[in-house]
Amino acid sequence: MTSRSETAMMDLILSVAAKDPRILAVLQDGSRSNPNVTPDIFQDFDIIYVVDDLTPFLQDHSWVDVFGERMIMQMPEDMELYPPAPELEGAFSYLLQFKDGNRIDLVMVPPDKLDAFTADSLCKVLWDKAGLFVDKPLPPASDAGYIVEKPSARSYTDCCNEFWYTNAGLAKGLWREEVVLAKELINQVVRGALMQMMNWYIGCRYRFAVNPGKFGKYYRRYLEPEVYDKFMATYSEGDLQSIWQSVYTTMDLFRDMARLVAAQLGYTYPEDWDANVRAYMQHVQQLPKDATSIY
Repeated sequence: MTSRSETAMMDLILSVAAKDPRILAVLQDGSRSNPNVTPDIFQDFDIIYVVDDLTPFLQDHSWVDVFGERMIMQMPEDMELYPPAPELEGAFSYLLQFKDGNRIDLVMVPPDKLDAFTADSLCKVLWDKAGLFVDKPLPPASDAGYIVEKPSARSYTDCCNEFWYTNAGLAKGLWREEVVLAKELINQVVRGALMQMMNWYIGCRYRFAVNPGKFGKYYRRYLEPEVYDKFMATYSEGDLQSIWQSVYTTMDLFRDMARLVAAQLGYTYPEDWDANVRAYMQHVQQLPKDATSIY
């Protein structure tokens, strides 16, 4: 199957809007609106149709068949287990993955709910069919709303506390050989604190003027190669020995990044948390499996 071109997809998106008087405007956000993103073949079409009333569209979802042969579709507002994000309240989404590899994330938004979407700095008007933006044009699309911000001293300390406190709790899971729990705790909590500090480190390097990307997808662009390699080494295999090694690598990297951020911003790195938790984890790692007390 041959993939439809970007031009063909955009022509289709706009022609559907042109034929339907209920569609008042067509907007775009996401990576295609970001001037700092290098285009590639996997970019989604993140589209907003501004509609006068959602109800007629939702009575029969088959109307989206016009966009092409689908591989799979998701409608978050029609799901129980995975509901939509709160910021999408009042809208309806069709996430459409097509068999030719193209994807449209289409959000239907009534005019009275539009402000929550146009507040996104990547939002741009493709076609103001009903003149909704004549008196209130949107600024040029940019990733300004995604630039990493300088942390307050309190936020910096909170991040350090989250990282070291969670590591202290991680020790018992590793001693018990609860591998799944340990890896999820690392990936869902410890890594979150590490990546927050990494983002601030990138901010310090680039004067808080760049976007590290969702889930760190631009880290390779903004980190020194040796730092990026060390970050990648924090991902472990499934055996306990590998996990323990990745934990110490993660702690070393967090300490290096946090110290540099503290020096740049005039904050104080909690050396006592670092030393105390690190010593505790080293002790627990050597603790016999038949131990009757921690110390």
